[in-house]
Amino acid sequence: MNSTDVRKVKKVASRLGVRDSDVIRFAVKSMLARLGPLYDPEAHGRNLVPVFVESGADLLRFFEIDASRLEAIINGGVDLERRVDRDDIALLALTGSQEPYAALKLSELDRTERRERTAAELSESLRQYLYAKYVYRAIAESHVPRDPPALRLAVGPEPQELAEG
Repeated sequence: MNSTDVRKVKKVASRLGVRDSDVIRFAVKSMLARLGPLYDPEAHGRNLVPVFVESGADLLRFFEIDASRLEAIINGGVDLERRVDRDDIALLALTGSQEPYAALKLSELDRTERRERTAAELSESLRQYLYAKYVYRAIAESHVPRDPPALRLAVGPEPQELAEG
């Protein structure tokens, strides 16, 4: 933190009527909540997509993470089913550094709209694309019943159990 950051913390604390340490604690806890999957050693591949979609540009710029490092963070040690495509990782990396190129790549994905997009529109477009591909698809796949007998037991007893009882 530099002196400007400390001044801002003090101003926020003063305005809220709390201690400086309370503001810093809030900032750290908020950051940890946003980045939760990054400190979970079991989170890899598509499970990390929301972290980098929601705060990736800030993370990538602040920590100077390039596409190859981002790929190692996301796909390191993950099975093929849960991997994130290299092109999608490149898109995430580009949103943190070169928005015009990211705009070009996204417009290739969505050829129906040719007008120039704002940074917010690009970010939302990328967000929708990545969530649909990695998050929503994973949720839908996880809701497919894998053990129909267990489902029957949850609904009620088997017919022969009713006849016996």
